[in-house]
Amino acid sequence: MNQELLKLIESIRPADQSAMGRARERQAQLTKPAGALGDLEELSIRLAGIFGKEKPHPRGVAVIVAAGDHGVAQDGVSAYPPEVTPMMVMNFLADTPGGAGGAAVNAIARTVGAKVYVMDAGVNAELPDHPRLHRHAVRRGTRNLRTEPAMTRQETETLVLAGAALARTAIQDGADLLIPGEMGIGNTTPAAAVTARLLNADPQRVTGRGTGVNDETLARKVQVVREALNRTPTTDPLDVLAEFGGYEIAAMLGVMLQAAASGKAVILDGFVEGSAALVGAELNPALKDYLLPAGECAEIGHAAQLAHLGLTPMFNLGLRLGEGTGGVLAAPLILAAAATLREMQTFAEAGVPGA
Repeated sequence: MNQELLKLIESIRPADQSAMGRARERQAQLTKPAGALGDLEELSIRLAGIFGKEKPHPRGVAVIVAAGDHGVAQDGVSAYPPEVTPMMVMNFLADTPGGAGGAAVNAIARTVGAKVYVMDAGVNAELPDHPRLHRHAVRRGTRNLRTEPAMTRQETETLVLAGAALARTAIQDGADLLIPGEMGIGNTTPAAAVTARLLNADPQRVTGRGTGVNDETLARKVQVVREALNRTPTTDPLDVLAEFGGYEIAAMLGVMLQAAASGKAVILDGFVEGSAALVGAELNPALKDYLLPAGECAEIGHAAQLAHLGLTPMFNLGLRLGEGTGGVLAAPLILAAAATLREMQTFAEAGVPGA
């Protein structure tokens, strides 16, 4: 393994249990009935552990959208052609009447004050120069995972480190909450293959409709995943990612690892992001302490991913777009949870009789 990557993985430490204990004690004294804020209470305690403070104060929110294409798309596993990937990248970057970017993630990010970073992780097109485009592609799209490894091990590690580097940029720009996002036609197929192998699950149990494919295409997609898994028995997490994954999945893994190593929170969006998280949790289980799940998406394998990671989603809106949209939607909930722990008074502070 690349020594820089190994050092990054090993630098992730478990959440601060002492800070969580102090936060839990403070929660019990706040001016409300015990448990009245529901899941926000436990969320605030998790934030205390991530930031090492009983009164956490996360501020900046950044979503890093990594885009990449997939050789397996040639097998007809998506309702959309691969040409959509570069077109959507340009949409992320477009100047619109609403502001920078014309995609869903841009619109939602503007409503919560989140900054959007766009990465070319391996788009199969010649993208024009743009000041907001971060170029890290090592190849124009992966190979077909059904018949051969999607990426080499070196390519995989290079993209993980590229994602980590962009996460450091976002952190330097003031982000305390980082949201890995993705765009890549066909990418729920590699996500399903990675998930099936790491969860030792039958492909049919974790392979969904992605962009909304019909029954015939779904059956073909399941078969593609099954054939890919039959190529190799490997269970080494980085080898699994190289064999079955994608460049944008590798980049998102890097974002997660760097965020955790820097003591920042990761808002975990949907199924493709979940596949990267599974790899990361295998590399260092402490990563799970920094993952804050947004919503359960419509892909059938997402619930299995969350269960394996021990995470409970904040909402279920039937989302299946990707881009990090669900993660951005969750950011205000997370900021609000921290604010209640930090800014509410205790019964003693407010001079209010307790229970």
